[in-house]
Amino acid sequence: MINFLQLRNDMIDNQLISRGIFDELVIRAFRDVPREEFVSLDLRNIAYSDCPLPLDKGQTISQPYMVALMTQLLSLKKTDNVLEVGTGSGYQAAILSKIVQKVYSIERFAELVAQAKSNLKKLQINNIELICGDGSCGWEDKAPFDAILVTAAAPDVPEELINQLADGGRLVIPVGEMHMQRILRIKKKGKGIVENYYDSCVFVPLVGKRGW
Repeated sequence: MINFLQLRNDMIDNQLISRGIFDELVIRAFRDVPREEFVSLDLRNIAYSDCPLPLDKGQTISQPYMVALMTQLLSLKKTDNVLEVGTGSGYQAAILSKIVQKVYSIERFAELVAQAKSNLKKLQINNIELICGDGSCGWEDKAPFDAILVTAAAPDVPEELINQLADGGRLVIPVGEMHMQRILRIKKKGKGIVENYYDSCVFVPLVGKRGW
């Protein structure tokens, strides 16, 4: 029988903390969320591998380190309201839900929305609101957001997302070419923004009006 708790703790120690993930809220969230519940049954034995794993509709559940890095870069607080663009199977949303007050998540594919809702319901996570739609344009009705996380690669930063950030809000998004990007962190300060680039990465393309 697979000891998923042991695999989860090993992943946190060897893939996250050893690579510079230090935010205690992020680490605690990873300890609380069973990643094996967000992958297909035939992939559960490798749920904690150091790599992305396939989902339906050509999408992926991101590498654990990348999930942790992007979450840490958001500098989250317990009172934050967060928008996630690209729900997938719901794992990243579940991580966010353990840290912040409310998560709003948009997924382009209805099949994945249904899967994510089922996964989150099974774990009794109730502070996430999911819809099927074009996340590349954000979720204006729920704005402004303290933080926005985009889990798919964009050719550039959608202006709509910046506009939906609260003053002091943070946006983390993979930006670049179709097959290679870098993680970009934007902080909104009044009418201006501050940009910082981090690790190179390869994400599935952002689908929608402001995507590919």
